[in-house]
Amino acid sequence: MEKPTTIDEYIAGFPTETQKILQQLREDLQQLIPDAKQKISYAIPTFTLNGNLIHFAGYKNHIGLYPGGKAVEVLAEDLKGYHTSKGTVQFPIDKPLPMDLIKKIVDFCVAQNLAKAKKK
Repeated sequence: MEKPTTIDEYIAGFPTETQKILQQLREDLQQLIPDAKQKISYAIPTFTLNGNLIHFAGYKNHIGLYPGGKAVEVLAEDLKGYHTSKGTVQFPIDKPLPMDLIKKIVDFCVAQNLAKAKKK
């Protein structure tokens, strides 16, 4: 299978139920960061705002959100109960996405990217 070149192609490559979750996450991220651009980066959907902002991906048993290591470190207390690794948070595919938590993660990432942009 060829690597997808658009987010729509990426999402279409998953089973229907996973597609629904990924599309809903994409729409929610669009609402949270309306000024962000979207692209495929590192072969997964990516939102950019003054550089890469946040990535997401689908897997058999979870949805991966990739806000970066600093976000995972700073929000560690909020992320208890979810599997994390450096720069990654995994949300079980059989449970609703925790949109309040995702909003908090996105807000952190936006603030971080805007601060970086001001330093340039």
